[in-house]
Amino acid sequence: MRAAEQPIDAQVCGALAQALASVGASDPVEVTRRRSQRRSTFPLERLQVKLSDGAELQVAFKRLEWQGLTPEGKVAKPSFMFDPAREPAVYATLLPLAPAGPARYLGSVAGGKAGGRWLFLEWVQGRPLQEVGERTLWAQAARWLAGMHVALAHDLERHVATAGLREQDAAQCRLWLERARRFAQADGRATPETRFLARLQQRYDAVVEALLQLPKTVMHGDFHAANVLIGDGSDNVRIAPVDWEMAATGPGLLDLAALVSGDWEHAERRRMVAAYASVRGVPPFTERQLDLARLHHAVQWLGWAPRSWRPPVEQRHDWLADAEQLAEQLEI
Repeated sequence: MRAAEQPIDAQVCGALAQALASVGASDPVEVTRRRSQRRSTFPLERLQVKLSDGAELQVAFKRLEWQGLTPEGKVAKPSFMFDPAREPAVYATLLPLAPAGPARYLGSVAGGKAGGRWLFLEWVQGRPLQEVGERTLWAQAARWLAGMHVALAHDLERHVATAGLREQDAAQCRLWLERARRFAQADGRATPETRFLARLQQRYDAVVEALLQLPKTVMHGDFHAANVLIGDGSDNVRIAPVDWEMAATGPGLLDLAALVSGDWEHAERRRMVAAYASVRGVPPFTERQLDLARLHHAVQWLGWAPRSWRPPVEQRHDWLADAEQLAEQLEI
């Protein structure tokens, strides 16, 4: 099923001119639009832009507006997470303080209805990390993540205020398990999944308490491999995380858990964890603490959307099996 109608060229060109003016760039004089093949929750286009000063730009145009989603997208996206101002603010105010790599912010303007935002960014030419086989690049992504966590761990109250960050508090942590139970019980039948989630909920306060005792920083909030681009065409590896819609303050280990969760050999996971831990300034953590974060990450996926939603093939995984294995391993 289709999303809402796309804006016409004149609307996009006018919005782009306004956005570029806000960052001191020249006026666009020619814009060619192309729908992006990259998977994104919200509509995404690639713009080829010629400026009045003769420069050319490759621009990512993202429409952060609820009505822009397909019906399937509205099922998949928890509505309580939606804040169209958050991602533009992260690019404008926080990522300039982080390690180099993410796309350059080119401005944003009000767009669509009900307070939507249109976001314009440098188009980063690269591959999603999930399509990259070189394990050294996964370790590089882990090190970038650690550097970001260290760089943004200070002045959290100011970061929350300037970027509208969510807070990973106890209520937010418990919410995912409550949703997972509700989705599993939707047909009214008792199953091994419903029984496991009921048992887990009786003991989940201890998991939440342990997670919230960990050092806080700015989190990406959805740092899985599909949201990390590996830039092409440079001698230096470019790590460019995208989709900062869920940015939050909370334990940085939740981001690391997202990166290392899934079908990994133990030795490969340990190499990525070691790369993250090797960055100067990263608070020390134990394997148990990371496993608690991985358990919560699995629970979040179980509570992400109703069972009627099928995630993209590359993101499908047996999160219930992960949660059961980790809960048993942690004796929870």
